[in-house]
Amino acid sequence: MDYQELAIESFSTLTLNKVRTGLAVLGVVIGIGSVIALVSLGQASQRSIEEQIKILGSNLLTVSPGAQRSGGVRGAAGGGQTLTYDDAKAIITSPQIITVKKVSPEYSGREQIVAGRNNTNTQVVGVTPEYTEVRNVGVSSGFFISQQNLDGMSKVAVLGPQTAADLFGEGVDPVGKDIRIKGLTFRVVGVTASKGGSGFMNLDDRVYVPLTTAQKQLFGVDYLSSISIEVVNQDVMVEAQNQVGYLLLDRHKLNDPAQADFSIMSQADIIGTATEVTGTFTTLLSGIAAISLIVGGIGIMNIMLVTVTERTREIGLRKALGAKKKIVNAQFLLEAVMVTFVGGLIGVVLGVAVAYVLSRSMGLPFALSLSSILLAFGVSAAIGVLFGWYPAQKAANLQPIEALRYE
Repeated sequence: MDYQELAIESFSTLTLNKVRTGLAVLGVVIGIGSVIALVSLGQASQRSIEEQIKILGSNLLTVSPGAQRSGGVRGAAGGGQTLTYDDAKAIITSPQIITVKKVSPEYSGREQIVAGRNNTNTQVVGVTPEYTEVRNVGVSSGFFISQQNLDGMSKVAVLGPQTAADLFGEGVDPVGKDIRIKGLTFRVVGVTASKGGSGFMNLDDRVYVPLTTAQKQLFGVDYLSSISIEVVNQDVMVEAQNQVGYLLLDRHKLNDPAQADFSIMSQADIIGTATEVTGTFTTLLSGIAAISLIVGGIGIMNIMLVTVTERTREIGLRKALGAKKKIVNAQFLLEAVMVTFVGGLIGVVLGVAVAYVLSRSMGLPFALSLSSILLAFGVSAAIGVLFGWYPAQKAANLQPIEALRYE
């Protein structure tokens, strides 16, 4: 018997009991589909985070204050009060720093914003005019915070498009209208261009006011939440980090970098951290999904063992008529591989479809890894061989006389 006839006979045998074969295929479909869908969603989440970080600005360094200490107790990182407006000015004016293009000092806090009968709780960010260049923020209507607004501590505000829609409705230009923040009235002078995002990363759901106004009139502070720095180009990011770091250490009267009361992160650092976190979750979810592949493989082995038992007399007859051990072995192994191959093929299609639907419904970019598909097929084939080998061996090792006597 050649292998073509063997394949035809194996296929015919599987189709004799469609329900049993279908259940075996289903286990593989669920396993393969789950792995591909979860890996795809993990990669989509990772890509979404990377894109959101990149739209914050190009060649960006972010200086954050260190942890706040109270009575010897260390608070959360970034909660300190160690960065000042003078620090930001020193970075841009220092003759020792030649790698920095623009500096944007910032102070932010969440507040309730009121406009007529509407209100929303969002992030209020105190900024300087340099913010638009450092953070790549455009203005779709009106204008952004000016130096005159900064010097005069003007009560003016620029709204993100989402905040503008929440307060004034879709399609309404809020420029020239008033809003209230902590009981103070601000005149809306502009609306930023949409940048997208979601949750705490939603750059469209913000209110921008002059930094001096935010510090002195809204929040009553004399320190900064962060300092954003635009570096000349990507090649000098590390050099810029070092130059800014040593300048701030000197200004804060610190000799040991390990005792720094601030931290400096680049986009690459942030993306690397985010990638590590999302990669860990993707691996964890993939591992959980892979368990269903093992369960599917065990199901295949169980069904193949039942098939061997049912076909014992047939095996005995074939061996009595001269069928070799390797032929019997190959047939049962081929049947197991057929089940896993078909299940793998359907699982890939199902996994891609589920990943696409979920990505679109969650607002994530659709990401599909060819390596995950190839891996799924490889695992599927391995399961067919691994879990089909023992039943095939059991069938091939049956003695013809005993098999013919089997009832």
